[in-house]
Amino acid sequence: MSQFPQFISGLDLANLVVTGDLLQLSCGAVKDLHAETNPNQQLPVRHKLVSQSNCTTIAFATSPLCAKDHVLQGGDLVSSSALKEQGFPLFESLCSKGNPSFSVHRAAITLFKAYFQELSLLRTQIHDSKTGELLLNSPLIVTGHSLGGSIASLFTLWLLDNIKRTSNRNKLPLCITFGSPLLGDQGLQRAISEHSKWNSFFLHVAANKDLVPRIFSTSQPSPRCKPFGTFFFCSELGCNCVDDPEVVSMLLRSTTSQVSAEEMGIDDYSGIVKRLKSRLILREDSQLGRPVLPPLRLGIILQLKAIGVDITAEQQQNNSINDLISELESHENRRAQQMKSIDGIEKLNRVKIKMAYLEWYKKDCKAKGIGYYDSYKNLNSFSDNDVTKFKKLLTNYWRKLVEDAERKPQKEGASMRETWLYAGTNYRRMVEPLDIAEYYKQKGKRDYQTNGRSKHYILLEQWQKERAEKLAGAPNDKKKQNVAGNLTEDSCFWMNVEEALISCKQLKDGSDVEKQSAREHLSVFEQYVMDEINNYAVSPEIFLEKSSFMNWWKDFQEIIETSHDSPLSGFMKKCRYRQYEKGQF
Repeated sequence: MSQFPQFISGLDLANLVVTGDLLQLSCGAVKDLHAETNPNQQLPVRHKLVSQSNCTTIAFATSPLCAKDHVLQGGDLVSSSALKEQGFPLFESLCSKGNPSFSVHRAAITLFKAYFQELSLLRTQIHDSKTGELLLNSPLIVTGHSLGGSIASLFTLWLLDNIKRTSNRNKLPLCITFGSPLLGDQGLQRAISEHSKWNSFFLHVAANKDLVPRIFSTSQPSPRCKPFGTFFFCSELGCNCVDDPEVVSMLLRSTTSQVSAEEMGIDDYSGIVKRLKSRLILREDSQLGRPVLPPLRLGIILQLKAIGVDITAEQQQNNSINDLISELESHENRRAQQMKSIDGIEKLNRVKIKMAYLEWYKKDCKAKGIGYYDSYKNLNSFSDNDVTKFKKLLTNYWRKLVEDAERKPQKEGASMRETWLYAGTNYRRMVEPLDIAEYYKQKGKRDYQTNGRSKHYILLEQWQKERAEKLAGAPNDKKKQNVAGNLTEDSCFWMNVEEALISCKQLKDGSDVEKQSAREHLSVFEQYVMDEINNYAVSPEIFLEKSSFMNWWKDFQEIIETSHDSPLSGFMKKCRYRQYEKGQF
């Protein structure tokens, strides 16, 4: 049964939520706010901040008439791009290249905008914009009922987008909503999912007879609104936690026939929470009639019964109930297979092993008097062929990782890149020269940078340069001392060498126009190489006797005038690369 985590942990997690105080605290905060409502004051949105020793709560409420009108009028959505055009780009940083736009419930964002000045003042009370940290000594719970829950969710998203990244969960908000409508479309669902932990900061409580959580998932043939976070489904019989958005959608649709025509108030939810906590959640016997059910099907039935779906042994033959159980069963089987294929730790270990092999290959080639670039280019040994397989595995791994980072929202993507950029830079500097070698082995190939370079190399280099700008400076003594073991920093260095070799041929045998172009190109190349040398940015392996760079130097010497003088020419003629390898140039 352990291969079906969704249908084993849901009941246990729900019991854990009930036995804790979070539901009672948040529900009580919303009740208190509603009790303070002045009938003569029809403010569309209100909030209350309460600091206690064990937690801080912020409760949101909307006027009953406002909530009913807005929620029951339908799931009209407004896009993030439209909000930006309206001068309200508050959630724009949630967008990414792979997810450029999303939409939210128009009623919720309209109220949020109208109340924004008060929300901004509230944020300054709990959040330091300079340090990015919460100004609280206890966990923060943001909560609300119905449309007030939607405001709570938007406020929490705003906080999460501005809070400093931390592994301390007490320094991050938890949003608990009661009977709230779905907030946005699949784009919003995706934007939240692309932040690795954000889904876990939302708990949506939905009673089995409440219309509001279901209204936008059933009001249209193809509903645009999609769930995110964890849903706490509850009834008089029990409760269940579900965090798989597909399963949440199925359950919201399938239980619509049981709901009343009106929304349930916060008092109704308070009553359910108290009753759930006052008694133990009874576990069903493992036999619901004979024969004994398979573990997964039994788990699904137990969860459906806990959230109020009326199921008996006879009713399992009902087509609609049976179809729902079968659909959930198929979904969990697919999910289990996907989990089996995601062996991230094992894959990462394989990547490390392949990089270690390339390091060995590099050192072995150097011992033979030829750099690993030229050895691979010439395919001198069996080990060169092995490198092709390792290169392919490494490239597939890093290409996928870079694509994922690029799709992430701006801040999350930047944070993600920071964690593995060092490893990605080493990979690029080690492996891209091998791609360049393959490219120029093909007759007539030119301009790898434009015609052959993979996008993931371009992005890795761009991100590394952005970070390097913050650390820019002259080469220090440590860099000079370690130059013998360093990789060449410009992963396209060998492309420039290959283009310089082609320019030498043109300077020798080309037309007058080609010779002039080649002469200009070689002048730029000389300066480029000298700049790299001065910065201790090239590996001394480029000066190995059999390297393509030394072949270029020999060709260049033969065709240039004896009077030619340049910093690189002086460096090479005086063999100063021998001092360079020792860090003494």
